[in-house]
Parts: sequence; C-alpha cells; structure tokens
Amino acid sequence: MAKKYLKTNPALTALIHELKKQANENDAPIWKDVALRLQKPSKNWSEVNLDRISRYIGDKETALIPGKVLSDGNLTKKVTIAAWSFSGKSQEKIKNAGGKYVTIQELIKSNPKGKDIRILG
Repeated sequence: MAKKYLKTNPALTALIHELKKQANENDAPIWKDVALRLQKPSKNWSEVNLDRISRYIGDKETALIPGKVLSDGNLTKKVTIAAWSFSGKSQEKIKNAGGKYVTIQELIKSNPKGKDIRILG
C-alpha cells in the first residue's frame, strides 16, 4: 500500500484548499492541476531556472511554477512569474529584467479564471 503524505505546513494546506475552491467556483481546471501538483511530496516539485522561463513563456503570458524558481540563466522578457518560492538571486534577476514575481495566492486573486497562464515544470 502506498504511503499517504500529509502536509504539515499550514500555509501550504491553506493554499491547496484555496486552489481547489477557486477551481470549482470559477470553472478553472488550471487551479486544480496546481493543487494536485502541490499535494505531491516536495521532493517531486518543480525546480525551474530562469532561462527555461525565458524560452517557453510568451510576452502576454504568466509563468506558474508549482515549486521553486532558481536563478540559472538570464531572463530576457518582462514577464510575471508566480511560484511557491523563489531563490534570492532569481528575485534580483527578475527585477533587473523588468519582470514581476508574485506568490500563487496573489495570482489567484488577480486572475481567478486562470487566463493566459502557462504552468512550467
């Protein structure tokens, strides 16, 4: 029988609950997908570098990383990036490129329908 993982971080469990709630209320399956990814063990979460974000995200899209953003490479576009966490150096590089980094909670509030968001990782 598979081991069931219980999250102990209250902020994370609240976020997962909010993602599922928003998915049902706004008919936005993207939030349910992110909730399911965050429910998995943290060793299986995404770790995405800035060069990958630069390569795959368009100018009018928002990058959503259900994990951590790392600082390898350079960001060449002014994009909004939402993630569970950011490395300190990646935050500096995003600011210097003219981009914006936000938490997943802030992204849910600003875009409850989940339009123009691309999940990386």
